[in-house]
Amino acid sequence: MRIPILKLHNCLLISIQWELDDHTALQFQEDLLNRIHETGANGVVIDLTSVDMIDSFIAKVLGDVISMSKLMGAQVVLTGIQPAVAITLVELGIQLDEVFTALDLEKGLEKLQQELGE
Repeated sequence: MRIPILKLHNCLLISIQWELDDHTALQFQEDLLNRIHETGANGVVIDLTSVDMIDSFIAKVLGDVISMSKLMGAQVVLTGIQPAVAITLVELGIQLDEVFTALDLEKGLEKLQQELGE
């Protein structure tokens, strides 16, 4: 099952609605990078509200997706991070330097627009 990636103006919006397995996470990584390339999007909001837990592989893929998106010129905002996900990311040492976060999708979009100067 693929994760939908929506385009809104110059941004991509992703709301992950189920727990990720390894295959879905890798497919998401490829799909997102292709969409950034195709659309020229300069912002990405990834909403994790429905994700209660992640394992080490998914955490690494998430960190990689953020780094790769930045390399392609897209600012990333993570929203809706659950406590267990935050704990896992920190305990695994996943580097999320210069990644903006927000409590929900609405605040994430506001933060992204602010950072992009819109």
